Amino acid sequence: MTMHKFWVVLAAAVLAAGAHAEDLPTFRVTIKDGAISPTRFEAPAGKRFKIEITNAGKSPAEFESIQLRKEKVLGPGVTSFVVVNATSPGEYVYFDDFHPQARGTVVVK
Repeated sequence: MTMHKFWVVLAAAVLAAGAHAEDLPTFRVTIKDGAISPTRFEAPAGKRFKIEITNAGKSPAEFESIQLRKEKVLGPGVTSFVVVNATSPGEYVYFDDFHPQARGTVVVK
């Protein structure tokens, strides 16, 4: 495979994955200088879903959930997302790793 074909195939795969992620149920989390909102939300069990994270603060933030095996570092003013794969019912804690007191829970039902 030539380098050009490699980049075309890679770009198509990235675009396909991005388009698929936009069709998922989406939950929004905002982190702002040591505060996180919402502190609790419900998501469907056994289905993929997307968590859109916005850092509305003036300092860096890191969305992290050890149980969900997700982390995302965000600069001030940045919005990004993580996709959570099929998850068993239960409660999963998330927090801002730069401000560990800022915590929330995803309740998967």
